Amino acid sequence: MEIEKKYLVDTSTLHLADYPRKELMQGYVLRDPVIRARKEDDKYYLTVKGKGLLAREEMNLELSRDAFDTLMKKTDNAIIEKTRYLIPYTYYSDFQMSERHVTIELDVFKGKLSGLILAEVEFDSTEEAREFVAPSWFTKDVTNDSRYQNANMIGLTFDQI
Repeated sequence: MEIEKKYLVDTSTLHLADYPRKELMQGYVLRDPVIRARKEDDKYYLTVKGKGLLAREEMNLELSRDAFDTLMKKTDNAIIEKTRYLIPYTYYSDFQMSERHVTIELDVFKGKLSGLILAEVEFDSTEEAREFVAPSWFTKDVTNDSRYQNANMIGLTFDQI
């Protein structure tokens, strides 16, 4: 089960070069249900996602490069590329009555979606997600806006979302 919140952000106060990053390319074999092939630096995955916004089933399987290349040929250029920065963040959770340490996955999109920057934060439970205290540079919670699901952004430009 994947439980995550998504946000639009203002990164003007961040120095992204200070954080580790990954280069991602993902192609969508199907969008309903979501079946995606992803290259994450030098690793390859097949992901199947169920329906939902805040919480949904997700299964990841590691792929060989050849299997990834074969799947990418079946995407009809339904491809998204982005740089993902991994930003540590600590906040106080009333739900757990303690400090919580999470990693913000900050996606800077490329190509047609250039200009779009989304932050994702994953949680262990929906209760924990509801109690999340976002940093001040998070500007809008778009978790429940399906326009910001990657599979729904295929073929669009940043201005069209």
